Amino acid sequence: MDEKILKKLQQRVDRRSFLRGSGLAAAALAGVTAFPFIASAQDPAKPEEAKKEEQKEEKKEAKKDEKAEEKNNDKKEEGKDAKKEPDPFKVTKKDEQGRDYRLCPQCGYNMYKQDRTWTCENCGYSYTE
Repeated sequence: MDEKILKKLQQRVDRRSFLRGSGLAAAALAGVTAFPFIASAQDPAKPEEAKKEEQKEEKKEAKKDEKAEEKNNDKKEEGKDAKKEPDPFKVTKKDEQGRDYRLCPQCGYNMYKQDRTWTCENCGYSYTE
């Protein structure tokens, strides 16, 4: 009796039909999860008054941004007048053996120069002068 039921199930569910069914189920799940995003992406047409108000707000924001940029530029110019500190990663030092080295900007370990290339011993970071 069990053998008859098992053979019927095998006839109805072979590998191809199982994969087809599971593929359809996965597509249906993906469609259901994506539907709310698609539906919310469509905005109804806005009245002209709302469009005009948005344009006014955008102009105000643009003016504010311009003023902020001007202030930043003034601060940058003041900062240029201040004394310039050298970049700690560009300062060349000497180690115990007399070789030139710099600090690696990635890991902080020693970088040594080979021809025109500075290479970190620890992480392998390198750049060319």
